[in-house]
Amino acid sequence: MVPVSYYLILSGILFTIGTVGILVRRNALIIFMSIEVMLNAVNLTFLAAGRYLNSLDGQVIVFLVLTVAAAEVAVGLALIVAIFRSRGTTDVDEVNLLKW
Repeated sequence: MVPVSYYLILSGILFTIGTVGILVRRNALIIFMSIEVMLNAVNLTFLAAGRYLNSLDGQVIVFLVLTVAAAEVAVGLALIVAIFRSRGTTDVDEVNLLKW
């Protein structure tokens, strides 16, 4: 059986990769994918904690987080496509919706 600490270390690495992706990249799609990686890292932490505590609470929370992530994907991708159609780019430095 794999120790819980391995799952937590993997979760920390995934969360760090997501954070670096948000801070370094300027493409809206890459930033969006980095947020999803961070959500999956948190889900892995919940699952590991639930497994360690012999509780189903972690799995229930993961189910709720996945539901919210699915809604986020639907709305977020629609916004990114709308911005791309109106501005022609997904670079967050070039897209400033407050300017005319």
